[in-house]
Amino acid sequence: MNRRVKWYTKPLLFIALVLGALFSGFPILWMFLNSFKPNSEIFAWPPTWISANASWAPYQSVFQDPEKVRFFLNSYLVSTIVVVVTLVISILAAYAFSRFNFRGKTFINTLIIAIQAVPPITLLIPYMALVVAMKMYNTYAALVLTYLLFTLPYAILMMTGYMNTLPRDLDEAVMIDGGSRFRALWGVLVPTAIPGIVAVGMFTFMRAWNEYLFALTLTRTNDMRTVPVGISLLMGQHAYQWNQMLAMSVIGSLPVLLLFLFFQKYFIAGMTAGSVKA
Repeated sequence: MNRRVKWYTKPLLFIALVLGALFSGFPILWMFLNSFKPNSEIFAWPPTWISANASWAPYQSVFQDPEKVRFFLNSYLVSTIVVVVTLVISILAAYAFSRFNFRGKTFINTLIIAIQAVPPITLLIPYMALVVAMKMYNTYAALVLTYLLFTLPYAILMMTGYMNTLPRDLDEAVMIDGGSRFRALWGVLVPTAIPGIVAVGMFTFMRAWNEYLFALTLTRTNDMRTVPVGISLLMGQHAYQWNQMLAMSVIGSLPVLLLFLFFQKYFIAGMTAGSVKA
């Protein structure tokens, strides 16, 4: 009976994985192939996989336009700052939640979870009023602080769950040898928690890189726009620059794709280990 189950299970599992890969990968393939086509051929019927008029013109129009390049630089800058600040704060908070018992710990944990349940769109108007009142409208600071509001709760919970899987003997051994808690955290626990840190960093980068609503609302000039907003600007009143939009989408997808390819092992290990216990 076990052999029959194994014999039937493996082919079915393989077929399911192939179908899943085709289903999820087809939009990416369609986006990539159509980014080389002239704008008039993208929705032509019957469709063609590879156009006879394919060229690098859409990509050249992106790289040769300083305004479009600025969109990418803004996204890189804001996303990188958000990742660094999120990691530092989440590591410190996770160490405190994992290693100390203090008054209000349960309440703060509940509050962090509750914040994630609030739809971001409900905060748009009051948050914009706050940003304008603080004179941070159309600045990098407004975008960074906004993204931190959405990335920190999940990052703290995820890092706390991963930190709970690390034995207390690690930091206690450092303190027995005369080291401080600060040295135990950054010298021992942080290098050990690299998979969890990578997983949190990748999640944070993707969240900041793909955010559209607040990036559109909290910026006014094109020199402050990010990639998602920059792509939407190619939708004109009478015509859409589909090939340039697809080219920018391909270029914008590369950072996340490369991050996942290089850190796939750490990302999967961090996601699984961090979900063992919280």
